[in-house]
Amino acid sequence: MNHFTLSYISVKLAIIGLIALSILCVSTPSKAEESPADSSKTIYHISGSALVTQTGISVIPTFTLGKPATIFDLSVGSEKFAFEPQLRFSLEGKPWSFLFWFRYKAIQTSKFRLTMGMHPSVAFRNYVTYDRVGNSKELLTPHQYLASEFAPNWILSKKISVGAYYLYSHGMTEGATNNTHFMTINSSISAIPIVKNTYLRLNPQLFYLIMDNQAGTYATMSLSLTNTHSPISISSILNQKINSTIPGNDFVWNIALVYQFHKKFKTL
Repeated sequence: MNHFTLSYISVKLAIIGLIALSILCVSTPSKAEESPADSSKTIYHISGSALVTQTGISVIPTFTLGKPATIFDLSVGSEKFAFEPQLRFSLEGKPWSFLFWFRYKAIQTSKFRLTMGMHPSVAFRNYVTYDRVGNSKELLTPHQYLASEFAPNWILSKKISVGAYYLYSHGMTEGATNNTHFMTINSSISAIPIVKNTYLRLNPQLFYLIMDNQAGTYATMSLSLTNTHSPISISSILNQKINSTIPGNDFVWNIALVYQFHKKFKTL
């Protein structure tokens, strides 16, 4: 049994296990959510965001669409488990990538949190073909992936946290990257006051990326400017290559306008 077969089987088993665990978590009320007068009800949430940016930047921030993009995020689930699809398009309306996350909050305390997740995804690539007389035609070709993530986070104070993140992605389509390892050390500094009711959040990170036989080290800074009275915010990502053999720009940045919403409800 070769490495490809072993990886494929292990990812499939992990997905089946996570889905089974998530069904159990959703159907069983958490004690933290229960009250003596309302012990049979579970709290669920629905939240999401939509953003428009002049340069679409991928989950791995060294990669970009290279043109304006719009990204839709949705999260539906309980306090423990959520289904979180992310749909990415160019502003021309062409699909860029679709990710269908299943995330489970394994540990949630006042000082430490651990989240695990997994997704099937599709990334679309443009290829140019030529007919017999030399006329060109652009084809949009899907590449399929399976990925898993592991994200511990330590809360140091109400405004500061530090963490790590590991993402493994396996390409299921011919021509896709077979094995991607994305490892980060990150932190979050939130609620930095700017003016009345307006706050800045900073998320610096260092990451190491392996894609088959190529590797690189990068530094990223994410910024978000929010107002407590508005669902609209401004965000930006800046990514700098430190040392890498992976093709791509040395410096990548964007700025985005973001609309967010969040609602909670209980079962009847």
